[in-house]
Amino acid sequence: HEVLELMQISDQVRAQASTNMNDTSSRSHMIMSVLVESRNIREPSASTRGMLHLVDLAGSERLDKSGATGQALKEAQNINKSLSALGDVIAARAQGNSHIPFRNSTLTHLLQDSLSQDSKTLMFCCISPVLYNADESTCTLNFASRVGTVELGRASKNALSGGSAASSGAPKHANSSGRRK
Repeated sequence: HEVLELMQISDQVRAQASTNMNDTSSRSHMIMSVLVESRNIREPSASTRGMLHLVDLAGSERLDKSGATGQALKEAQNINKSLSALGDVIAARAQGNSHIPFRNSTLTHLLQDSLSQDSKTLMFCCISPVLYNADESTCTLNFASRVGTVELGRASKNALSGGSAASSGAPKHANSSGRRK
């Protein structure tokens, strides 16, 4: 219930503008991060913790088609820049590069833990059935295809020891077999 309320509040303050492509175009990305902690009722000292990021990415815009000007133009440029940075991170992960450019945008920096090893990421893409938007839909599908090539590895279990997370200090990470890292 609290999560839905926070999503409604954030949606109300999220910048929107009318463009040639959308009557109500999102002018920013939205990220909601939820810390999820579970406790074993049979063994109260055992608990696990994880972070769930719910992300709604604003769509990339072809400026010649959107007709964005003024503030909407600046927002479109920032959206496109952050989506490009996300694409760079995906490409670096897919190629197995030792350096991943997470700090190239606020978006990729905030999502670093979800785009790194020891995590699982699920992506849904919205595409338009309208022929006028075929280029954008194709770009979205190509991006999704690139994302699908990235192997993040096996997610690890964040096991906390010694009671509640608040009293246990930093989490002690264990992989799914229970071995400490």
